[in-house]
Amino acid sequence: QVQLVESGGGLVQAGDSLRLSCAASGRPISDYPMGWFRQAPGKEREFVATLTWDGVTVYYADSVKGRFTISRDNTKNTVNLQMNSLKPEDTAVYYCAARVAYERGWSALLDYGYWGQGTQVTVSS
Repeated sequence: QVQLVESGGGLVQAGDSLRLSCAASGRPISDYPMGWFRQAPGKEREFVATLTWDGVTVYYADSVKGRFTISRDNTKNTVNLQMNSLKPEDTAVYYCAARVAYERGWSALLDYGYWGQGTQVTVSS
């Protein structure tokens, strides 16, 4: 079992930056590829970014490419999401997740078996 706790969300203005963190406990996150997803009000949860267990390979949703950076520190059991040039459409609850299956692809929610409770990010225009 892996417990994930996100932090760092908040209310910011368009163009600002935020850094989200995900702290893991129970098992080392080095066992898993890790990802970030988000869910806006009235919308389905969507993929944001993911990286391999060693952090070498990363994937981003087109909507955040060039603005967001995912990283991990396996020694601290943490995963981070640096978000720059935030836009109002980035407003959502952001979730950290650990990938446990390899059937559907990097961006597939169903491949991720452990989830945090989420942290709210609100970007005002």
